[in-house]
Amino acid sequence: MKPVLQHDPALLLRAQPVRVVFFDIDGVFTDGGLYFSEHGESLKRFHTLDGQGIKMLQRVGITPAVITGRDSAPLRLRLKALGITHAVFGTEDKRPAAEKILAELELSWAQAAAIGDDWPDLPVLTRAALSCAPSQAHPEVLARADFVTSRCGGNGAVRELCDLLLVAHGRYAEALRDYLA
Repeated sequence: MKPVLQHDPALLLRAQPVRVVFFDIDGVFTDGGLYFSEHGESLKRFHTLDGQGIKMLQRVGITPAVITGRDSAPLRLRLKALGITHAVFGTEDKRPAAEKILAELELSWAQAAAIGDDWPDLPVLTRAALSCAPSQAHPEVLARADFVTSRCGGNGAVRELCDLLLVAHGRYAEALRDYLA
């Protein structure tokens, strides 16, 4: 059975060297809304499609890394459940955080992809080999993205990027066959 996903060949070539993906959280993994309980606890909603995409990336040797301006217990629980070990919380200065992770992984910007939705993400997006944005991102981010997802953040946008990378690495059809067998 042939996969239904189709991507521009130039985009796939751009994605082939990617070995690490930098993810923002609010507006990318979530819908960007800030939810608080009556006791002031932060609440987050994550999409299961995105989680499956992260797990598939890890299986093919692509490292997911999170750099976010916020921090919360629900976020840390979700990242732990997904096995994401490279994460920087509570920073608006995202470029140095990304450079530190690149150094730890012995990778370069030419091997990095990034997805973000607002201005604090631009220093990472503009340096990564593949820049991505969810469809509801700020216009300045959308204008600089190589790939804009059809889905909004918190609703499968992360999965679209993960699928693109799996296709670019020649692993998407193989993974799909495993589920169809």
